[in-house]
Amino acid sequence: MPSDSDRGGRSVDDRENVFDVVVREVMRPTVETVAPTTPARAVVRHLHEADVGSIVVVEGDEPVGIVTDSDVLALVVADRPLDETTAADCMSAPLVTVAVDDGIEAAAETLRDHGIDQVPVLDDGHLVGVVSIRELSYYLPGLSLSDVTTAGDGEYAYEDRAAPGVDVGDVVRFSKRLTDGDVRAFARATGDENPLHLDDAFAATTRFGGRIAHGVLTLGIVSAALARLPGLVIYLSQSVRFVGPVDVGDRVTAVCEVVDALGGGRFRLRTTVRDGDGGTVVDGEAVVLIDDRETEPETTETTGHD
Repeated sequence: MPSDSDRGGRSVDDRENVFDVVVREVMRPTVETVAPTTPARAVVRHLHEADVGSIVVVEGDEPVGIVTDSDVLALVVADRPLDETTAADCMSAPLVTVAVDDGIEAAAETLRDHGIDQVPVLDDGHLVGVVSIRELSYYLPGLSLSDVTTAGDGEYAYEDRAAPGVDVGDVVRFSKRLTDGDVRAFARATGDENPLHLDDAFAATTRFGGRIAHGVLTLGIVSAALARLPGLVIYLSQSVRFVGPVDVGDRVTAVCEVVDALGGGRFRLRTTVRDGDGGTVVDGEAVVLIDDRETEPETTETTGHD
């Protein structure tokens, strides 16, 4: 989270209009890059080791696409072979960019118009940074993100009711359709192959009348919502009641509202998941630790490689 003085040396509170802030002041200047021919497995490893949400694909010195963690998740869900898929196969292109001297309000409009949550920053055609909804939300706490769609099948919104940073009253939402691919991938990953989730004929004979998603998979939508709070989110605990089933293919929405500030960066949230008809299917509470990461550790810029 930005400190009381921004990178330009001016106090944010001293500005007459926070929209005077430009992308240069809020972007992440270290950009992780790969070449188009980089195998998807290496891209996944790079995302994990660099602890970033996106990698820009460059051909020579020219940025040509971007691979986000949502793109990687889509590969896994589709069961595509990571060693036979390249960055060029899974990147989002043509590449949407913003200029280093664009205002942050204009940058937010670009993200919203294109349904993306992060975008490379160019300076006279040269790649110099990445800016995301998260950085912009620190400066635009009242910005409505309800129409921002991630690169995958999920949509999220963050409503900051007070000042930049997390506080009581803030609400984060995440919505995603739990597809047949999601359910089968979860079963493979966890070993939970209950036929209620996988076998149409068997599930039709149960009280549910058809296949339903795993309860823990549905609860995972809460985790996805919490991960979109500003700052580094550490999930400490969760109490949960599974109130109703979720049919395979139904869209579910997690709604997480900050109800208590516990001190030391810890917050308690009411966590609810609703099905496509608006009915509650999961209800509970979570406690998270928010590390605002005002001081980012220095990292080494990575150039494209195979």
